[in-house]
Amino acid sequence: MKLIDGNAIAESIIEELAVEVGQLSGKKPVVAFIRVGDDPASVSYVRKKEKAAERIGIESRLYLLAEDVSKEELFAQIDGLNADDKVNGILIQAPLPKHIDETETFNRVLPDKDVDGFNTLNIGKLCQEDEDGFVACTPAGIVELIERSGIETEGKHVVVLGRSQIVGKPAALLMMRKALPGNATVTVCHSRTTDLPSITRQADVLIAAIGRANFVTGDMVKDGVAVIDVGINRVEDATKERGYRLVGDVEFEAVAPKSSHITPVPGGVGPMTVAMLMHNTLRAFKAAKVK
Repeated sequence: MKLIDGNAIAESIIEELAVEVGQLSGKKPVVAFIRVGDDPASVSYVRKKEKAAERIGIESRLYLLAEDVSKEELFAQIDGLNADDKVNGILIQAPLPKHIDETETFNRVLPDKDVDGFNTLNIGKLCQEDEDGFVACTPAGIVELIERSGIETEGKHVVVLGRSQIVGKPAALLMMRKALPGNATVTVCHSRTTDLPSITRQADVLIAAIGRANFVTGDMVKDGVAVIDVGINRVEDATKERGYRLVGDVEFEAVAPKSSHITPVPGGVGPMTVAMLMHNTLRAFKAAKVK
C-alpha cells in the first residue's frame, strides 16, 4: 500500500508556481476572496488560501461581508471585482447564508475570473473537453494526485461515490475524458444507489466524496484498489483537546490494507484544493495578459 502524501504533492505544485511567478516581470497575479459571515471553517480555509498566495507571490485581497448581507450588496461587490482589470481571479467562499443562492452567485463571477470553476460556462467547457475553461479545484487536485502518484486510469473502472456539482460530477467528467488521467469507464454512485457495495467492489479507482464519516468499509472494496478520499468529517473524540478529530469518507484502517494507493485525511486531497486554486489564478493572469 502506498500512502499518497497530498501535503508533499501540493508543496511541489506551490514551489513550481512560486518559481513561475518569480520570473514574471511587472505586474503579479491578483486573487480576490469574498467571505460572507464568520463561519469558523470558512475563516480557516480562506486563511490557508491567503498564506499559499503569499508564498507564491500572488497578491490576495479579502473582502468581508456580514452574514445578513443582501444579494444586491454581494452582487455589487462581485461586479466591482469583475470590472477591475487588476483582479485576475475571484473566489466566493462557500457555504453562503441560506438566503443567498450559491449557483446564481457563482454565475455572477465572469467565467475568465472564475478560478473556482463553478460558473455554468466553465462546467459546460469541462463537459465539452474544452481546455480553455477552469476546472473546480478539488477535482483538479484529484487528477494531479492520480497523475503524480502513477495511478493508471486508462481502461480502468473508476467509481465516483457522490454527485455534487463541486466534486462528484466534475471528477466523473475528468475521468471519462479522452485524455490522461482519464479514458476510464466511470460509474457514479450516490445515496440512492441500490446495492452500493456490489458496485464499489468493482472499482479499480474509488473516489469517495459522499460526505459521511467512515462510510466506505473494508468489505466495500477489492484488493488493489486505488482510493481517493475527498471527505472531511468531524467525529467526537474525547482524547483530543478540541473534542473531535477529522476523518474521511473511507474507514482508513480497514480499507488501507487492501489498497494499492490511498489518501489520508487530513493531508490528502485538502491541500491540493488550495494548490489548484493558485494554479488557476496564474492561468487566469496569463490569459488576461494575452488579451
